[in-house]
Amino acid sequence: MTGTQTFTFTGWDTGGWSPYAPVMAKLYFRYGAVGSAKTLNLLAVAHQYERQGKRVLVLKPAFDTRFSAVEIVSRAGLKRSADRVLAEGEVPSAHIAAEADCVLVDEAQFLTEAQVEALREWTRALGVPVICYGLRSDFRSRLFEGSRRLLELADSIEEIKTTCAWCNRKATLNLKFVDGVASLEGPSRQLGAEERYQAVCYRHYHEQLAAGTTPEALTDGEASVATGGTRV
Repeated sequence: MTGTQTFTFTGWDTGGWSPYAPVMAKLYFRYGAVGSAKTLNLLAVAHQYERQGKRVLVLKPAFDTRFSAVEIVSRAGLKRSADRVLAEGEVPSAHIAAEADCVLVDEAQFLTEAQVEALREWTRALGVPVICYGLRSDFRSRLFEGSRRLLELADSIEEIKTTCAWCNRKATLNLKFVDGVASLEGPSRQLGAEERYQAVCYRHYHEQLAAGTTPEALTDGEASVATGGTRV
């Protein structure tokens, strides 16, 4: 050798990874038909985290004023204050979840796409898990805006099960009643509890609509659903 080569160690090539960066957490969507104890499940998870001395951030969309404008309220009567009520057009900043060990979201079907995308980003940037609870579809069997985006982005999709109001089959749909008659009329987003909506299986969804709704009140797609797939 004619000379001496020296090498200076400049650090491992980590490809941009840092041991100090937060580990990406998961986005969960836990959905179920009306009355399947989704909110009760959320409250139980919040209690478990706090029992362990961990910090929970509980959110809800401002549209949900069914039982309270500022509280998370279950049909069983349990409740707690929401830490943040998200306005319709508000895209929440990550700083509000910076100290949280878990984020819980009630009535997530009423979120906008932009709000769901912000929550998805929190799991990456902050490393905090976000668990969203809500309905999958409306009384016309159509996906809500927030639910659709959650189904597209969530790492984990879990069904919270309940039985049909008319039988012991699993309820998969939400049936709306107006003056005691099954109906497909009205806005997709309309608040109500047992006096307006019931969780039903597909058989009883079809039977109740066929008995209570005339074909003239249905669109082509809705008529197909109400008549078991045969267009009226």
